[in-house]
Amino acid sequence: MKIDNQLHYSREHLWVSINQQGEYISGITDYAQDLLGDIVFVEFPKVGAVLEAGRPCGLVESVKTGSDLHAPIDGVVTAINESLQVNPEQINDAPYKTWIFKFKPNNPDDIMQLLDAKAYETMLG
Repeated sequence: MKIDNQLHYSREHLWVSINQQGEYISGITDYAQDLLGDIVFVEFPKVGAVLEAGRPCGLVESVKTGSDLHAPIDGVVTAINESLQVNPEQINDAPYKTWIFKFKPNNPDDIMQLLDAKAYETMLG
């Protein structure tokens, strides 16, 4: 299992990064995709949807099961990765390079509520 040291992590196994344009980007962790198995479908949050930290905002389905996506922090969805509608298995191939949605946080400092790589690894045991 891989954990990217440059990312922030939620307890619900989403990662968050901030790109050079200041966009907040989120996807599921390697741990989550490994538990799910072969991903076959992603139900995205709608662009413009309000995110509430810890609340379900989408769904990832695999051949084994489905798992809710829980918003990492409060914000508003600004984009979804439409390529996953056709090729959701990209998440299995490269979970830290395959984003699911982008968002604008209500408070940029909320990212500090997320776990760093070391804390996420400790949480996983």
